[in-house]
Amino acid sequence: MSTSAAPSVVIVSPSLAQANNGNWRTAYRWSRFLGGHCRTRIVTEWTGEPCDLLIALHARRSAASLARHAAETPDAPRVLVLTGTDLYRDLPFDESARRSIQLASRLVVLQEAAVGQLPEDRRPHCVVIYQSAPRLAPAPTPRQRLRVVQVGHLRDEKDPLTFMLAAQRLGDRSDIRFEQIGEALDEMQRIAAQACAQTQPNYRWLGGMAHHLVRQRMRRAQVLVNSSRMEGGAQVIVEAVQCGTAVLASRVDGNVGMLGAGYDGYFELGDDVALARLIERCRDEPTFLAHLRGQGQQRSSLFEPDEERRHVLHLVHSLLSPFSR
Repeated sequence: MSTSAAPSVVIVSPSLAQANNGNWRTAYRWSRFLGGHCRTRIVTEWTGEPCDLLIALHARRSAASLARHAAETPDAPRVLVLTGTDLYRDLPFDESARRSIQLASRLVVLQEAAVGQLPEDRRPHCVVIYQSAPRLAPAPTPRQRLRVVQVGHLRDEKDPLTFMLAAQRLGDRSDIRFEQIGEALDEMQRIAAQACAQTQPNYRWLGGMAHHLVRQRMRRAQVLVNSSRMEGGAQVIVEAVQCGTAVLASRVDGNVGMLGAGYDGYFELGDDVALARLIERCRDEPTFLAHLRGQGQQRSSLFEPDEERRHVLHLVHSLLSPFSR
């Protein structure tokens, strides 16, 4: 334990602010929650600097930091926050990811369905902490058209092609507009988005945007689509719910763990036909759109910043004692 009155916490995030992705936003929120209680730093790798607690995001990409911390300070606590690629891609096959979950004092997952992906012996060491976002007042619903948005960098894990194909299927619906937000991290995804924008007047690819602008786009949309192949706990779902935007989501564990098993806005992974039908229902059946919004609001208490902050502080307090309050 350091001699300073406030414990020191290092947060290892594989991505920093310039990446503008979920890992960074989680690290940044947690550092703000801990402000006034701990001295915090966000780094891409732990290189041996003294700290009372290490919090690492991503089992595989932060494996070296966790291993070094365990070797050099075996009695110090370590927290591992598990991502979607950890849970649904890396853990079954990657030895470094499996090693990371054994080295962690506590494991954190971001939605309730994720606990079942862990080895049974590690589940008692796991806590669920939902991500959060401040509430925004919903924008007025336009009568002329439905605005549908997808948010996330264009890469295979997010399956942006399903969104584009749904836009093409609804190309004759001038009363439905599609907006895709996110940088292309794959050249084939870039080509596909550019081609869709050139041939489909109802589709726009807006590229990367600052987070506050993305939230306003999301707020003004009536529907957010999350078509991901894997999710640890999608921040975009949190942000959509917190501004009253209905969500249509692929039926994968990460999305079901966020929205609940009884949610009525799921489509099967990669099924652009089913997605297009749900989007049409949102436009043609106002009661269905209102129903999805209502179901989202039933989950909104999980996504409040005060709730996430309470869980983060409780986690850190349980690992550091005495704890500067």
